[in-house]
Amino acid sequence: MTEYTVEFVGTGETIEVADTETILQSCIEAGIAQEYSCRVGMCLACSAEILEGEVTQPAARGLTDEEADEYALTCMARPQSDLKLNRGQYPPSIEDDSASGTDGDGSGDGAATGGVDGAAADDD
Repeated sequence: MTEYTVEFVGTGETIEVADTETILQSCIEAGIAQEYSCRVGMCLACSAEILEGEVTQPAARGLTDEEADEYALTCMARPQSDLKLNRGQYPPSIEDDSASGTDGDGSGDGAATGGVDGAAADDD
């Protein structure tokens, strides 16, 4: 087991992470408030931009192959070298979705639409 230093740029926080454990798990153990949600590599809440270093994250299904070279999902990522990460930075595919103002339902309101039998409510 090898330990690597993970520095979170701009926060003054640094932790040691074994190559056998995820960055998120080490953050939780160290009391660092790293955002997360699903813990299975899909929601991207724990995303961080990799400024220096390398990680392995074969189960980071929420990232494209290109994004996985530049971003770490801390719930899946295990360090392969010392790292400098910029937390709260999301891959371009997420930024593109939020810039379009849609939430996957095409409504542009950021919320899922509902109503009876899929019809929108009418407020006459």
